[in-house]
Amino acid sequence: MGKRLTQIATRTGDAGETGLGDGQRVYKDHLRICAMGDVDELNSHIGLLMTEDLPASVASELKALFSQIQHDLFDLGGELCIPNYTLLKEDQVAQLDVWLKQYNDTLPKLEEFILPGGSRAAAQAHICRTVCRRAERSIVKLGRHEPIHDTPRQYVNRLSDLLFVLARVLNRAAGGADVLWHHKKTAE
Repeated sequence: MGKRLTQIATRTGDAGETGLGDGQRVYKDHLRICAMGDVDELNSHIGLLMTEDLPASVASELKALFSQIQHDLFDLGGELCIPNYTLLKEDQVAQLDVWLKQYNDTLPKLEEFILPGGSRAAAQAHICRTVCRRAERSIVKLGRHEPIHDTPRQYVNRLSDLLFVLARVLNRAAGGADVLWHHKKTAE
């Protein structure tokens, strides 16, 4: 991996370029940089979610889960930073599948679309989910222009599903329920 930063304000990006982990210089709007930025933003939103007053019944286990996800996202950012480098592993995607099944099995079956909301923590989980979907779109777009491994795309796809489920879990643990979409049907 690239060098660790010891000096933050290097001024090397003043002309609109930045360095990748392999030393290449690219413009700051390069698809790879955009994908890295979306993953970084997601990681920041998960950090914000972890500061929320999570319901006591799930707080410690979800904070540990979110902490692991933050580390995984840092691995993902590192992989995106260095073309042709593998850092994110298949077992990290598999762990998301385990959590997804574990938490989804505790929820009632969905019979209607839900709206982002409910408790503050659940609403923040939904924000994380939407930022995760944007990161996924950025990674897919990058993969159409440059070779990337499957694992980054699979990870964010699975993570967005998990964040949706965890928003539902957070609402239930806070004593609430899903916020259902009430659509109006009109006769034709």
